[in-house]
Amino acid sequence: MTHPRHKRARLLVAPRFQLRVVGVFLLLSLGSILVQLFLMGVDLRLIGQSLPPGNALDREVAGVLTRALLFSAGMWIPITLGVGILITHRIAGPIHRFEQHLEAVARGEAIGPCRIRRGDEFQGLCDRLNAALSAQKAVKDRPATRRAA
Repeated sequence: MTHPRHKRARLLVAPRFQLRVVGVFLLLSLGSILVQLFLMGVDLRLIGQSLPPGNALDREVAGVLTRALLFSAGMWIPITLGVGILITHRIAGPIHRFEQHLEAVARGEAIGPCRIRRGDEFQGLCDRLNAALSAQKAVKDRPATRRAA
């Protein structure tokens, strides 16, 4: 079964780049969750201290924060990974395509213009790459002229 040309054959086209960017997204998400939980914990402790000693809130704060952390991380980690991979595809995909196209040009293969998916980043760069390769081909194909002596 063949894949349509617009479908991705691989989940990660530039794994090193994409995983680094997604890792940054993930760390930012986890960092924000931890900061929020820390602030919530401080507030709950202050509220617990204003209540009579041995109150239920004082005993439950750690469990509440642990459940909130597990729920938040369980919900946001998959969302962050998915969105991060989708976003990086719009950058890594075109770069991967440019590399393939330039490698084919370097091998001397007769290829058409470089194309990337609609909606991907670097549409302008793709147009400039095609213009540069067309100009280079025109110079190469121009017949040599002799200078008049």
